[in-house]
Amino acid sequence: MPATHTCDLAIVGGGLAGSLIALALAERRPDLRLLIVEGGETLGGNHLWSFFGADVAQENRWLLDRLVCHAWPAYDIAFPTHARTIAQPYYSVTSERLDAVVRAALPADAILTGRRVAACSATAVVLSDGERVEASGVVDARGIGDASTLAAGWQKFIGRELEIEGGHGLDRPIVMDATVAQHDGYRFVYCLPLSPTRVFVEDTYYSDGPALNAGAVSRRIDMYAEARGWTIVTGANDLREERGVLPVVYGGDFEAYWRSSGAKVAKAGSRAGLFHPTTGYSLPDAVRLAIRIADAPDLSGETLHDLTLHHARTAWADRRFYRMLDAMLFKAAVPDQRYRVLERFYRLPADLVARFYAAQSTRKDKWRILSGKPPVPVLRAIRALRGVK
Repeated sequence: MPATHTCDLAIVGGGLAGSLIALALAERRPDLRLLIVEGGETLGGNHLWSFFGADVAQENRWLLDRLVCHAWPAYDIAFPTHARTIAQPYYSVTSERLDAVVRAALPADAILTGRRVAACSATAVVLSDGERVEASGVVDARGIGDASTLAAGWQKFIGRELEIEGGHGLDRPIVMDATVAQHDGYRFVYCLPLSPTRVFVEDTYYSDGPALNAGAVSRRIDMYAEARGWTIVTGANDLREERGVLPVVYGGDFEAYWRSSGAKVAKAGSRAGLFHPTTGYSLPDAVRLAIRIADAPDLSGETLHDLTLHHARTAWADRRFYRMLDAMLFKAAVPDQRYRVLERFYRLPADLVARFYAAQSTRKDKWRILSGKPPVPVLRAIRALRGVK
C-alpha cells in the first residue's frame, strides 16, 4: 500500500524559492516538521544564481550568507559607446551549495528527491507513484506557471563554465557586454570569473519569441572566447552548462496566472509571479517571501494561500512601471537597436541602477529613467504603452 507522509508544511519544488523557505523555517521555526518534494535528484537543479548587494536588505542577509560561493566588490558593463565599472557588490550562489546547505539544515527524511507530483491542494500532495503527503499547509514552488496568461517577450540564454588556458584575466564580473553583434533582438554576454582560470560565460537574448537555437548560441560563446583571446581547455571535467527561456513581462492577467496552477494553493517563486518583470531575477523576491512565511504565526493551508496571494498581488501592482518599460523595449524599439535603451539606462547614477534591479525604484528614479529624449520612436512608444497592466 502506498505510503502517506505527514508534516506541518510541505514544500513542492526544491528550487531556489522552495529551498529558501525551508532554510528560513529551519532557522526561525525549528519545531516544525518540514517536507520538500523535488522532482530532480538534487535540490536546486543545475543553476548559478547571482544578485547585487542592494537586492537584499541587510537584515535579511542571514538567509543568504552561508549560500554565497563567490563575491566581488564591483562589476562592469560595456556598450558600443559607453563602458563603466559600477562599485556595487555582486554575489553568486550555486545549486551545489544550495543542496548541501539545505541537507545540512534538515533531517534526511525531510527531503524527497526524484519524486514527481501528480496533484496538490492546500493540505495534501499526491505523488505520481501513489504516495501521499498530508500537511497542515502546502506551498507550490515548482517554477513558472502558465505563461500564456502573460503578455511577454522572452529572455533566453545558454551559459557555459569554461576553463581558460593561462587564465582569463577578469578581476570582476561583466554583467552586460553588449559590444557583441546583435542577433534575435537585444543580445549581450555575461561573464563571471569563478577562479583565475574558470569563467562562466552566458550568451543572453531579449527576443520576441521563445525558440532557442542551442547550437548556434553555444558556438557564439566559443567565438566570444576567441575574440577575447581565450583558449578554452577541451575536455575539462565537471564544468557547468545551463540554459533557460524566461518571460519578460509587459502585461497580462495576474489573477488568471495565479489560478492556472491551482487557485487555492499557496505559491512561491516564479509560480507566484514573483520575479522582476524586466530582468527575470527571482532571488530577492524569494528571500522576502521566505522570511515573511517564516515569521507568519499561522501556516495552515488557507491562511498560507491568502498570505502568498496578497504578497504576490501587491508586488504585481507595484511593478507596473517595469512592465511599461518592457513594453517600450519589445514593442517600440527595433529589435537590433534595443541595446540603445539599456545603454542609455546605464548612464544613470549607480544608486538608481541598484534600486532598479531591486525593483524598488523611487518616484524620482522613474522620472529620471523616462526623462529626456527617448531611445525609441515617440509614436511607437505611445502605442506600446496602451493597455499595459
